[in-house]
Amino acid sequence: MGKLDKYTATELDSLPKWLRHNAAKYGNNKVAMYYKHKGIWKSYTWQDCYQHCKYFGLGLLKLGLNRGDKVAVIGDNDPNWYWAEYAVQAIGGIILGIFVDALPAEAKFIIENSESTYIIAKDQEQVDKVLNFAHQLPQVNKIVYWEHIGMWNYEDPLLISWEEVEELGKQSEQANPDLFETNIDMANENDYAAFLYTSGTGGLPKGAIHTHKTIIACGKSVQSIFPWSNTDNYVSAYSPGYIAEQMIGVSGGLMVAAHINFPEKPDTLNENIREVAPEFLMFTGRMWESLASMVISGMLNTTKLKKVFYDFALPIGYKKADLELMGKKPNLLLRILYLIAHSVVFHQIKDRLGLVHLRYGVSAGAPLSPDCLRFFRAIGVPMGQALGFSELIAASGHLIGDPPDSETLGRVAPMCEVRITDTNEILVRSDGLFIGYYKDPEATNKARGDGWFHSGDAGTVNERGQLVFWDRVTDLLEIRGGFKFPPQYIEGKLKFSPYILDVMVIGGSDRDFVAAIITIDFDVCCSWAETHRIAYTTFNELSQKQQIIDLVSNDIKRVNRVLSIEQRVKRFINLNKSFDADDAELTRTRKLRRKYIVEKYSKIIDAIYSSQGEYVMDTSVTYADGSNKEVRTNIKITDVD
Repeated sequence: MGKLDKYTATELDSLPKWLRHNAAKYGNNKVAMYYKHKGIWKSYTWQDCYQHCKYFGLGLLKLGLNRGDKVAVIGDNDPNWYWAEYAVQAIGGIILGIFVDALPAEAKFIIENSESTYIIAKDQEQVDKVLNFAHQLPQVNKIVYWEHIGMWNYEDPLLISWEEVEELGKQSEQANPDLFETNIDMANENDYAAFLYTSGTGGLPKGAIHTHKTIIACGKSVQSIFPWSNTDNYVSAYSPGYIAEQMIGVSGGLMVAAHINFPEKPDTLNENIREVAPEFLMFTGRMWESLASMVISGMLNTTKLKKVFYDFALPIGYKKADLELMGKKPNLLLRILYLIAHSVVFHQIKDRLGLVHLRYGVSAGAPLSPDCLRFFRAIGVPMGQALGFSELIAASGHLIGDPPDSETLGRVAPMCEVRITDTNEILVRSDGLFIGYYKDPEATNKARGDGWFHSGDAGTVNERGQLVFWDRVTDLLEIRGGFKFPPQYIEGKLKFSPYILDVMVIGGSDRDFVAAIITIDFDVCCSWAETHRIAYTTFNELSQKQQIIDLVSNDIKRVNRVLSIEQRVKRFINLNKSFDADDAELTRTRKLRRKYIVEKYSKIIDAIYSSQGEYVMDTSVTYADGSNKEVRTNIKITDVD
């Protein structure tokens, strides 16, 4: 390794220095990354990763990338995404991520706003997306792609393959063997490292500026909440364009020197998790809820004999989980019964999910439904939540050893401070606080002008020092009479239903009750309909079947029983489609764009609050061949007793 050996952990003030340190320490003796490609798991040692980063970084340098230049990456979470980040940062550049399902207009906005000079795209699909507008942006010098399938006949002068860039880097190293290490040495903790774009729930995304110091502080904060080791396996489920992947995989995994595993493709994620059986796994609340719904749906549609076992095991699991959530210990009889339930039922479920070795199941992003957390705890999955932001990554989490109260987001993270204002807004500060929003000093001053990050979230800290999240301050709803309520709390409970994929609770100061717009889980409802011999042809038709409406209605009644009278859902509809990010109803991190949905479905909402029993909705459907067709649906409006 040559001069790499002289560096010690005390000098690690940037991510590339951590990479170099790990390469010097472990070399080819320890695997850093596993990646399933064409059905085969490939491995990369720390030395392999360092070499790829070195040659790619030097290649970009030779192409003309300057210190301070921004580089946009759009692609799935492959090793190349990680290598691109470390390589760009090693030569003084700034990385930013774009979600693979972003529309061309969204990708263009982020690239234009950030003034990115280089774009790194995974495959033909992403290359086509950025080529739609790249020639309109004179600052873009090159588009690098790392998968060749379908790219053989592309001759656009902007395009260059990953291998070609690495070859340029090897040539550069021959001319100047110390150039890469010299560039790494030039970095310091105050250099800009990444722009982390917000999800855009309140408007256009903003680029939160993070330095090496803030990202490393966030990685350390995660380690203080979830202490993992260099023998642990972590499955990277999200692109590093998502903030939680930055704090756990990119920075946390690098500093811990854990094994980072990459799925073959998004569609094989669950299968690949089962193959890896990781110790550490991070999902969004939506994904954990989807996983729970899948398991519960399987329980509902299994054989009579298996139902007997489930009916025996689940109450035992719930009783044990409830005691633990209250900080109490189960008695000897319950522990024995749980061992039997775990051996007969729960171990098999966890094995099927790939969670048999899991030590930390973390929910990030939107808060997880308390019912969902309780379910996973019941079957023996050690679940917890963490709160983070693009602007200040880790703020709280369920610490090991603490009772993981399902109604909270855990204890305020070590090295982090939380303050609650008179209006119940959550303010946070730590060494991980972002520098500001790129090219938006007004928003920066509003968000962190006094040294605290003004999250815009409402909540409180309970007597045990755990953070209780209510909702976005601007999203708190009220009904006539001035009663205010947090819609996300109700939505979280409703989404625990296996038949509900998404839900938006609505109200208003001129409304007399709480109502809901439901989108059904099509796969689960299809399975149920087929089992019960209910004929249907489309999502549109299935959503309005009375039997499906009754399933949803029964689960709403179940939730209503644990809510105050004012919070109970009195009327609802099953929407004839799912909420979709491409329709601007969700952000790319799958959060509801409430204001937009209220405006888009204003006539339906008016109908819900009238005496009508249904609403006639005309929808324009665009098919794969580009043709359009108007579809008319009678949306049924259902009262909940």
